[in-house]
Amino acid sequence: MAAGTIKKIVADRGFGFITGEDGKDHFFHRDALDPSVDFERLVGGEKVEFEPQSSPRGPRAVNVRLA
Repeated sequence: MAAGTIKKIVADRGFGFITGEDGKDHFFHRDALDPSVDFERLVGGEKVEFEPQSSPRGPRAVNVRLA
């Protein structure tokens, strides 16, 4: 499990970006959130934990939950 901070939320498109402790930005989609997290209430700057994955378009975060 990795840790990071919500960098940006694009609410109308259902995705966002997390800056991990490693300094990399990780894309996440609302479907990748833990069921306990309400996408509509996420804001920039919140601390989260996630599982990093590789994708053809760059780092991706899944199983995102509030820290």
